[in-house]
Amino acid sequence: MYGSVYTVSDVMTRSVVALAAGAGFKDIVRTMRTQRISALPVIDARNRVVGVVSEADLLRKEELRDSDQDVHPRTGPVPAHDKARGVTATDLMTSPAVTARPEETLAGAARVMARRGVKRLPVVDADGVLRGIVSRGDLLRVFLRPDPEIAEEVRHEVVGGRFPDGIGPVRVEVREGVVTLAGRVRDTSVVPLVERLVRSVEGVVDVRCELAGPRHRPALEPDLASEPPSGP
Repeated sequence: MYGSVYTVSDVMTRSVVALAAGAGFKDIVRTMRTQRISALPVIDARNRVVGVVSEADLLRKEELRDSDQDVHPRTGPVPAHDKARGVTATDLMTSPAVTARPEETLAGAARVMARRGVKRLPVVDADGVLRGIVSRGDLLRVFLRPDPEIAEEVRHEVVGGRFPDGIGPVRVEVREGVVTLAGRVRDTSVVPLVERLVRSVEGVVDVRCELAGPRHRPALEPDLASEPPSGP
């Protein structure tokens, strides 16, 4: 990442609806419905995150209602059966919770969500205390960054110090997050690096690189090049 690096603390929601470990099944359902949230962190008496209850956890009760696993629990998946019988947040939650730290980059949080298949992450400090929550939608907010702000960073933080002639020969345009780099530069060897760094700028959707080397003068024919200039 180059230039301004956005972290989870920049985009997370700080006012979080959380569940006490002893919250009952119906209270959890009511909270999810009224808050329109599909998953809730579960906290202990010290506000530390101990797990997460999702709609999928609650639906175990309905999924296994008519299953023979109720009669013969040992023949089925024990965790699923336990959750089907659960009545409190402690019974129902997935633990340990998949969490993020406030200082984590947005890219890092996005990778965790993708790898673990979750839509949101409780944000905790070094002691595990709940500080906020970050969702997929929060991570996408960076793409609402204004085009002029992106252009300013690209010009001065990325392009300016990379070419021998500075920013002068390079035109930077940003439209809807798409950055276009155009112009002629003396040293084209750094163009791939510049393009990669521009892609890493927060809010950049794509990069269109139209940078080219200097124009070459046509070489003279050898016999013409050796002839002295004609007089008047």
